[in-house]
Order: sequence, then structure tokens, then C-alpha cells
Amino acid sequence: MPKLWSETIETHRREVREAILDATAALVAEHGLRAVTMSQIAERAGVGRATLYKYFPDVEAILGAWHERQVGHHLHQLTEVRDQAADPAARLEAVLTAYAFMTSSRAGHDADIAAHLHHGSRLAHAHEHLHGLVRDLIAETASSGDLRSDTDPGELATYCLHALSAAGSLPTEAAVRRLVQITLTGLRNSG
Repeated sequence: MPKLWSETIETHRREVREAILDATAALVAEHGLRAVTMSQIAERAGVGRATLYKYFPDVEAILGAWHERQVGHHLHQLTEVRDQAADPAARLEAVLTAYAFMTSSRAGHDADIAAHLHHGSRLAHAHEHLHGLVRDLIAETASSGDLRSDTDPGELATYCLHALSAAGSLPTEAAVRRLVQITLTGLRNSG
């Protein structure tokens, strides 16, 4: 198969897959998690049902793929935020702030899907990646003397991620920012 033909087919497949994921998320937002059917998804995505079934066996598989895509985007965004800050303390604060706002925004229309899919082994690798990112930032910032060194950076990363999960129930942007500052205060040297 010529290279151009191969690239065109791959691009088409990727576009169809993305259309299916986007259509599913939109339908769940409109009708709720349990009310979406494969027929509705095919119609909204602009593909035939046979085509849809070539990509995914059921709604649950589509939801899983959608969620994995969202998590991948979030991890990429956190990495970009980390790479834009100048020093270790600024990198840590920027990543924790971005994570808190991502958690806060999950309370929106994607919350049903995320809540349904956030448990189980599907996200173990992504959670390990997130935990490692925060752990490494804490270790880097602690080595500069800006954070406490009496606790393992991995334990502190767990503390941060659990504390910031509360952002999903906060009513305002200001409240999310306060939560980040309180979390950072818990990491700082007390002396």
C-alpha cells in the first residue's frame, strides 16, 4: 500500500474514532450516562451502525476510550504547565493549581462519565504517572529547601492529590485557589 494511501486511511480512522468519542460525550451530557444507545451514537457521529461496531463493541467501550483520551489530555496539559514555570516551587504550584482546576471542572457535564469510569484498573497507569509527576516536583522543590524534608515525597504527593480532589465540590474559582494554597502550606517547612 502506498504511504500516502496508508496515511489517508489512518487519518480517516482517527477522525471517525474522534467523532464517535465526541458524539458519545455530547449524548451523555444531554441524556445521562445510562440513556445513550449505539444507534444514537452512530447517528450523532454521522456513521453507520456497522461502522460504529467496527470501532467499538458497546457504549461502555466507547466511554472507556473517551475517558482515556480525556485523562491523556490532562496529563499532557500538566506536563506543559510544569515545563512553562521557571523554578521548582513555581512548577509545583502551577501543576497543583492546574490539577485542582481540572478536578473542579469535572463537576461539569463530564462528571457522570468520569465518576463511572474513575474506578478500576483502567486508570492505574495514568494515576501512577500523575502521582510520579507530583512526587518528582515535590522532591525537586524540597531539595532546594523550600519544602519539608521530614516526609517522603511520595507520601506528600498522595496528600496533595487527595487534598485537591476536594476541588470538585468547591463552588468558586477563589475557593479552588484557596485550597491549593492550603495544600502548599502543608508542604512547607514549619521553621
